[in-house]
Order: sequence, then structure tokens, then C-alpha cells
Amino acid sequence: MASILVADDEQSMRELLEILLRKEGHEVATVADAGAAISRAAQGDLDLVITDLRLGRDSGLDVLRAVKEHAPASEVVMVTAFATTENAIQAMKLGAYDYVLKPFKVDELKLVVAKALEHRALVAENRVLRRSMGAPREHELIGRSPAMQELRELIEKVAPGRSTILISGESGTGKEVVARAIHLRGGRHDQPFVAINCGAIPEGLIESELFGHEKGSFTGASEARQGLFEVAASGTLFLDEVGELPPAAQVRLLRALQERRIRRVGGTRDLPVAARIVAATNRELADEVEAGRFREDLFYRLNVIQLRVPPLRERRADVPLFLEHYLARFAAELGRPVPSISPEAERILLAHDWPGNVRELANVLERAVTLSGGPIIEAAALPPKMRGSAPAAAGATVLPETGLDLQAHLDAIERAILEQALARTGGVKSEAARLLSLTFRSLRYRLAKYGISGDR
Repeated sequence: MASILVADDEQSMRELLEILLRKEGHEVATVADAGAAISRAAQGDLDLVITDLRLGRDSGLDVLRAVKEHAPASEVVMVTAFATTENAIQAMKLGAYDYVLKPFKVDELKLVVAKALEHRALVAENRVLRRSMGAPREHELIGRSPAMQELRELIEKVAPGRSTILISGESGTGKEVVARAIHLRGGRHDQPFVAINCGAIPEGLIESELFGHEKGSFTGASEARQGLFEVAASGTLFLDEVGELPPAAQVRLLRALQERRIRRVGGTRDLPVAARIVAATNRELADEVEAGRFREDLFYRLNVIQLRVPPLRERRADVPLFLEHYLARFAAELGRPVPSISPEAERILLAHDWPGNVRELANVLERAVTLSGGPIIEAAALPPKMRGSAPAAAGATVLPETGLDLQAHLDAIERAILEQALARTGGVKSEAARLLSLTFRSLRYRLAKYGISGDR
């Protein structure tokens, strides 16, 4: 049994649909105007809304928008006697499941309702399955670019050991994802993975967070508390933004790494620690050492094995994979079918330099999926700055008022397409040349121009 709302300004139509749907075993409520429909939809417990396109002076499209805002998992079927192509397209873009014309056959409407409810059930089942499987998993290493293949190989080599690892990379590149991958691929996957952002904890509390404290060791310490070294047990302790540690905490961390023992704040006895330390930084720690802001001896203790996570602009061939990953993730969270991307929006996304890296891309796509509400993400759903700074396609008028470096943007697009072609063909240059309708010599010239290498 499904919960269905019928919105129609004709009493005879409301009564007809109520009788028809109740015979099918559904729970049915009816309203006569858009305001009542929107108010009912805001409660968020509807499986299906059937609304007329014209509700007196109001529009059923307003009801559709409200449903997708307050209850995005609910399906909406539009019914109207005043059909136009424009109305149908707009309704589908806003997320309507289907569009039925009056007068309709009873069996036709029953079939549409059954399919809409089946679709909702499948989406819900898919969402539950994704969550039960942990997918999209936050520890997934997405990408087939040479840089990511090399990073995967290094992770497989270092994961089984216990050596301290330092992960470097710009903000938003996914350093914690790499740390989790190391943890899960080693022998500690059944032990805790404990993460702390060293720059997010006030200086006066960071030592207590890491090493714990004894009762009465400072004002407010009403009871003894374990630190994260103890909580991590034999698992992994991930120190994100380790370059932000204050000097006193650096000294205590160095001792913990050297002696594999810690002492709680205010404590008198040492406690053994077994956690593996994986640290990350978006700073050049060697420069921080040179500037006197980071201890040299601690730097060498942390930098036993260094892994670098490349910025997204250095692996543009991976952008389409991230698009697929995040579109599926955010659509599942909203209970919607996975949308596609219009050619114009895709062009903008592929040409962008992504200074905020994967985090920026995820934020842009979450915004786009939320705002679009339909089966296709158009360029209008992307941030205005991205639309204004992207290079113009032939005939488009998106040149920003401040102008742009046309050659730089064209080069960025060409490089991205070349990398995608190589990724799709597994690095086989002859196949990539065929895919791009280029001669092998022409492809080789372009690869050399951008410093891109293929496998063969």
C-alpha cells in the first residue's frame, strides 16, 4: 500500500482518482489547490503525488517544485488537458516521473502509477544497498590516470608494514581517503581508524586529545580520559594537517614515535602504544623546518615513507570518473535517479582547473544535483563563477567581462581530452589516435606538447 496525494481543482476528478486508487489498495488524500498540496507535501511522508498542471490560478509545477524540495524521494505524476511540449519538458526537468493527458484511460493511469511506485521502490532499495555496502565508499581510490595507478601500487607496498607514513598534497585532494586505504589494505583493517585534524583543535587542548589526561590535571578535568593514541589501540592514528601542531605537542609526538610510549597530561606513568601513525599535510614540511616552525627531528620521524596525492588538474582524465561517482552518490542521498550532464555543463566541468581539487568538485556536483531536480544537469546548475570563466564553445556567449586567456583554456580542454582518450584506451596511443580521428604522428606531437605519456 502506498500513500498518494491527489491535487486537482475539479471535484469529479478528485473523486474518480480517489475511488480508483483506493480499489488498488492505496491510502489516498485529496486537495483542491496548490497551497494545500504544498502544505501536505511538506510533511514528507508521501510515496506519490498526482497533480493537475492547472490548479485554478496556480500551477501544478509549483506543487512539483515543493515536493522535490521537501520530499525528494516522492514521485510526481502530472495530469493535464492543456498539454504543450514546453510544459512537458519543464515538468520532466523539474523531476516529474511522467506526464498524463486528459482524458485518460483508467488502465493507462493505473499503469503509470504502478511504474512510478515501482521506480520509487527501486531507488529506495538502491539507496539502502549502497549504504549497506558502504558505497560510494569514502576509502575508494578513484582514477585510472598514471599518477593514480602509481599511488595505488605504492599503497599496496606500504600498507602491510608498520612504518610511519607522511601523505602530502594540496587541500581537497583526498589525503584521508589514502590514509583509510592504507589502513584497510594492511593487517590493521579490523582495528580502529582514528582521525584528528591537528589544525582544528585549540592549542591548549591538542595534547589532551592526543595523549589523554588524568583526573584533576587541569581545570575541568573531572575524570581521567583516554587520548587518541590509546583509542586507536593497534589500529591507525591519522594526524591530518600535522604541520599545524604547536611546538609543545611536537615534542610529545616525537617522544611517542621514538619510544612507542606516551604519558597522559598530568600522569606519572608511561603507557605503551601500538597504533600505526599516518600523517598528512598540505604544507611543505621541509620549508617549515627551514623556517623554524617545525622540528627537524620530528619531520624525519614522520617522513619515513612519503606518498604524494596529485592535484586534480594533474589527472584530468580522472574527472569523468569522479563525475560518475558523485552523481550516483548525491542522487542516492536525495532518492532520485542518477542524472546525466548536458554537453555544455560537461564542457565547463572538464575545462575547470579545480583549485579546490576533489572537495571542490564534490561540492559543485552536490549543488548541481540539488538544484537541477531533473534528469539532466544543465550549465545553469553550476556555480556562476565556473560558467563565466569557462572557455566558450562555438557560438556560445560566455566570455567574462574581464576577458580570458583563450589559448590557455583551449590548451586545458585539449589536454583533458587527450588524457581521457589515453585512459579509455588503456594508454594505447594508436587506439587513442583513432578515437580522436588523428594520425598517430599528430597525436604523438600533441602528447609531447603537454608532456603526456601513453603506455604504448
